[in-house]
Amino acid sequence: MTLHKVLKYLAIVIGVIGLIFLARIVIEGDDAIEGSADLQASMINPLIYLTYAVIVAVLVLVLIFVLKDLFTGNVKNTLLSIGAFAVILFIAYLIPGETTPVEMNNGEMLSSGGVTIVNMGLRTFYILAGIAVGAMIFSGVKKLSK
Repeated sequence: MTLHKVLKYLAIVIGVIGLIFLARIVIEGDDAIEGSADLQASMINPLIYLTYAVIVAVLVLVLIFVLKDLFTGNVKNTLLSIGAFAVILFIAYLIPGETTPVEMNNGEMLSSGGVTIVNMGLRTFYILAGIAVGAMIFSGVKKLSK
C-alpha cells in the first residue's frame, strides 16, 4: 500500500474521531458544559489532545520529508537559500528602529530586546513580501514582453 493511501485512510479515521468528539459536545449543549468544569474537561480535552496529536504528526512528517529532500536534492541550492534568508534576517536586525520597552495588554513589560526582535520579524516579513511582489511583477512583465 502506498504512503498516499495510508495517509488518506489515517485522515479519514482522525476525521471520524473528531466528528464523534464534536457530536458529544453538540449533544451535551453549551449550558451543560459551561455549568460543570468536570463535564467541560471530559468533553473538550479529548478534542484538544486529538488536535495536539495531529499537529505533532504533521510536524514530524514535514521534518522527515524536508530532511529527506534536503539530502537527496541539490544541497548547494538549499544552503544558498538558507544563507540568503539569514542575510535578510541580519539586514532586518540592523535597520534602526524603536527600542524602548512597551507595556503589553496584560500589564507586563516587553523589554527593549523583545521590541527589537518583534521589529526584526516585522521588517523581515516586509522585505520578503516585497521580494515576492517584485518577483510576481517581474514575471508578469517578462511574460508580457515575450
